Amino acid sequence: MIARKLQLLLLLPLCACAAMLISQPVKAQTSFTWEQIKAKFEAANPTLQADETNVQEMKANEITADLRPNPQFTLSQDGTQLAPNDGVWQPMSGTFVVPSISYLHERDHKRELRLKSAQQGTQIATSAHADLERNLLFNLRSVFVQTLQAKAVLAVAQRELDYYDQIIHISQARFQAGDLAQVDLDRIELQRVQYEADLQTAEVNLRTAKIQLLQLLDDRTPVDQFHIQGPFNFSDQLPPLETVRQVALDTRPDLRAALESLQQATTNHKLAVANGSTDPTFSGWYTWNASTNNPYATQTLGASVSIPLRIFDRNQGEKERTQLDIGRNQQVKDATRAQVFADVDSAYAQLNSNLILLRPYRSQYLSQAARVRDTITFSWQHGGASLMDFLNAQSDYRNVQLAYVQLIGAYLTAAAQLNLAVGREVIQ
Repeated sequence: MIARKLQLLLLLPLCACAAMLISQPVKAQTSFTWEQIKAKFEAANPTLQADETNVQEMKANEITADLRPNPQFTLSQDGTQLAPNDGVWQPMSGTFVVPSISYLHERDHKRELRLKSAQQGTQIATSAHADLERNLLFNLRSVFVQTLQAKAVLAVAQRELDYYDQIIHISQARFQAGDLAQVDLDRIELQRVQYEADLQTAEVNLRTAKIQLLQLLDDRTPVDQFHIQGPFNFSDQLPPLETVRQVALDTRPDLRAALESLQQATTNHKLAVANGSTDPTFSGWYTWNASTNNPYATQTLGASVSIPLRIFDRNQGEKERTQLDIGRNQQVKDATRAQVFADVDSAYAQLNSNLILLRPYRSQYLSQAARVRDTITFSWQHGGASLMDFLNAQSDYRNVQLAYVQLIGAYLTAAAQLNLAVGREVIQ
């Protein structure tokens, strides 16, 4: 009896610990939406972070460009004796001490043009960063759509396997009742292998898509604990092509960067012309000489202006180069504009093509496939259709379902391609 009480006393702490563990809430698994995935990507992607640093470096160049020239301070001494005077060495006697200061004055708004060019360089870097983000987000969106499609295919495969298991159960009951031959039952059960293979392939594809998504996010979350959610459907309406084109012209960051590069090239040419002008140097000094014969000239002030004679070097080469650079950037801008139209038109045509294929699926093919499968199944169960007709109807229904899911995935990918071509989301 005493031993039993001791056992109970020892078990009490273990029971208490178990109760505490059971009472703790299980951490719920979170499903991330597209906006959450996008925010995580923008905050953690190392490529974006490194390019953001480049923009900050360009911003720092504006400080350097806006700096004025430093004044120059000079302290000189002249008249030091090289021999003793009456046998007395007086090196500081009769010397000239001349402190002077000079300043280079920049003309023709050189500093203002340097600052403007640096600011335009920052704008170009900012637009280039936005263009990099645009392309990386398209890659992210494509993998996100691929993951949604893999989830949808997995759901179809699981649903088809469950449905076929019910058919097998009914067939086994018919066989037991003597209403179905053994060979027909074997053929039906063997067909289940295809449904199992579809399910396993769908699970592997979903896992692979999740791994790719986690890699882009630089996330170490276990695959089984990482889930996404979002609409896997399509919109039947498209905005007019001309509207989409205009939005792309107003939004595309690479086109904006090309326009900004043209503006910077014009500013650089103006700066090259300004750098060909003459900048005077103004100087002023003070002189002290205790040994002068003029008692009133021991302290004097002086001033000078130094003007370079730009006879040979007038910055001719840089003027010519920057003038040519304006033409080159104009051609780059025209080529980028043409590329915008090509990207938008191509993505728009692909998206419209997917819609043309999807509309009859929603309005006709899905319901027809379900109706044919249910009719043939009912007829086969009552002896009105052959086993081959039944298996073909099952296969046709599965193919239609998978084709519909794949078309939706293609539509969402094409929508992402159109958003990439435009520069922002015009198709949600």
